Amino acid sequence: MDEQAPAQPTAGKVVDDLVDVVLGSPRRLTRDDVARLSGVPLQEARPLWRAMGFADVGEAPAFTDEDVDALVLLSTLVRRGVFDQATAVDVVRALGRTTGRLASWQVDTFGRELARRGVIDPVDPLSTESAARLFRETEVLLPALERLVVHGWRRHLAAALERGLAVAEAVGEGEIVAQTVGFADIVGFTRLTRNLDEHELATLVVRFESRSADIVAAHGGRTLKTLGDEIMFVTADPESGADVALRLVHEQDETVPGMRAGVATGEVVTRRGDVYGSVVNLASRLTEEALPGMVLCDSATARALAGHDGFHLEPQPERAVRGVGRVTPVALARHADPYL
Repeated sequence: MDEQAPAQPTAGKVVDDLVDVVLGSPRRLTRDDVARLSGVPLQEARPLWRAMGFADVGEAPAFTDEDVDALVLLSTLVRRGVFDQATAVDVVRALGRTTGRLASWQVDTFGRELARRGVIDPVDPLSTESAARLFRETEVLLPALERLVVHGWRRHLAAALERGLAVAEAVGEGEIVAQTVGFADIVGFTRLTRNLDEHELATLVVRFESRSADIVAAHGGRTLKTLGDEIMFVTADPESGADVALRLVHEQDETVPGMRAGVATGEVVTRRGDVYGSVVNLASRLTEEALPGMVLCDSATARALAGHDGFHLEPQPERAVRGVGRVTPVALARHADPYL
């Protein structure tokens, strides 16, 4: 009697197994199990799950022991008064947004790379042979990515801590000066990364950084940093800051898509060639508020430019700006510009 060949796993089984590998343990717990094992009532746990950006899973066994541990840790921080329940939801929501975007980028990027290398079959990525190769690659790549993510988070946390404490440190060292701070970025950069191949994306970033640095240097500014799709600069006065911001938005290389910018003026802390303070945060947030092709400035910059023949100022509706509060931005342009 001929032996039967072992049954091939279904596509759904392959996906489930791969997800369990990524999660680190099998999904065997329901939401009621998690609430019972963690000691956190379901009505408190559910908002945290949703804030993370995940849909309601009903009664399905969708959770692991690590989910229990995470909920216990968060509950312990609330119980010890590190933050209240509302802040816990905010913390989880911020983590969900950040890690969600990172995870989507990783899947898109590494998926294309694995297909290019022939690791997975782009036509049938869940075939037996393709899936086996994908599992091997995931087991190698996952711990490396995890270490890099934690390392990057620690470096950014250290930088944020340094920025937050720089004002207090500088008070006694005379490092507080008045400057105009500006940011400019490429609109829709995340979408671009999905539509361009690696060479096209690298070419775009190089052109953007090169052209932007040239503009800043040629018109009285100093580039502090470039982050792929964003440039940060400072100038000694609002006029130069406004001029640089407008040029960054409207005089880019023709291959660079839409730009926007934000400018703020006030006292900043200078440390190790960088600048810190609420003015920096305000300039960054104004950039996020700007529409494509727009430059927004704060009230201090607008006051300094009022009556200046070269600039047109148009107050915008007051709004709540994340991390800043209520702000009335001012749209900045040139009197002779066709984009008024």
